[in-house]
Amino acid sequence: MFRMLARNHRHSKGKTNVRVILAPMEGVVDALMRDILSSINPYDLLVTEFVRIVDQLLPEKVYYRLCPELQQGGLTPSGTPVRVQLLGQDPNWMAENAVRAIELGSHGIDANFGCPAKMVNRSNGGAAMLQYPEKIYDVVKAMRDAVDESQPVTAKIRLGFEDRSRYMENALAVYEAGATELAVHARSKVDGYKPPAYWEYITEIRQKLDIPVIANGEIWNKQDALRCAQQTGCDTVMIGRGAISLPNLCQTIKTDIPAYSWQQSLALMLDYSNRRLTGHKSNYYPSRIKQWFTYLNRQYPEANELFRTLRVHKTSDEIMTHLRQAYQQLPKSGS
Repeated sequence: MFRMLARNHRHSKGKTNVRVILAPMEGVVDALMRDILSSINPYDLLVTEFVRIVDQLLPEKVYYRLCPELQQGGLTPSGTPVRVQLLGQDPNWMAENAVRAIELGSHGIDANFGCPAKMVNRSNGGAAMLQYPEKIYDVVKAMRDAVDESQPVTAKIRLGFEDRSRYMENALAVYEAGATELAVHARSKVDGYKPPAYWEYITEIRQKLDIPVIANGEIWNKQDALRCAQQTGCDTVMIGRGAISLPNLCQTIKTDIPAYSWQQSLALMLDYSNRRLTGHKSNYYPSRIKQWFTYLNRQYPEANELFRTLRVHKTSDEIMTHLRQAYQQLPKSGS
């Protein structure tokens, strides 16, 4: 069903020059979601959920579990490169694990200084590091020194922790440590995901740094992406929640292909569901599919209506029954 709709994205007309990266959304963009989204979108790069680094060199099996694409040259089945993201604050262990990830096949390495999760921040990880630009410098410098110069070392930051006062200091710390690229989520940790995204800060960072800057935040459609690129001067955007809300968002940004219809998106969800339920994370299916609906509600009124039916059900069988029924009841013309 779904396979009939996909896999034509690499030969589409009307291409734009905007480079598009899929954001590393913890608990959302796992290997299955990366596979599905890259099969219908011409992403330039995918970034994994973070690998938590504390006080050891993690065994290879951890990397293969979180990024199974490493066993296929660091590529998704559709051929999109994948970059492992690390989260931690110890420079030496971050460096050693960076080397390991790249040796296993990661296309470069990324450092997370943007995660707003309280559990992560309590241990001074993620966005909490934005309070200490010197520590950010030490981590990125150690990773850059350890990793072969041919491999990209990148980082993702927010505009700050409690406020946005140190946005440039943190950006310069990443740059001066030798990073290849910097992705900026245009909000502070306290801002969370509340609109707006403050793209004007990204503009200032891009004008100051001599490395490519990637713009992230409040990109929900093609118009947002092009407006963000124009305002910031960045030739690369990173999309996260928008990519889940509109499954072929990257395709619409880079080509003239229209946004998915509700029928196409529901077919995609059924494909995801069938594959999730045969995989090792099948127990997570009810919570994952409901989570996806919370994003789809923004794009499709039909999703909100169906979600009201699904949210009371707890078993995978019940949820799948309602999804199939909803799909079968849709008119099949124009699919």
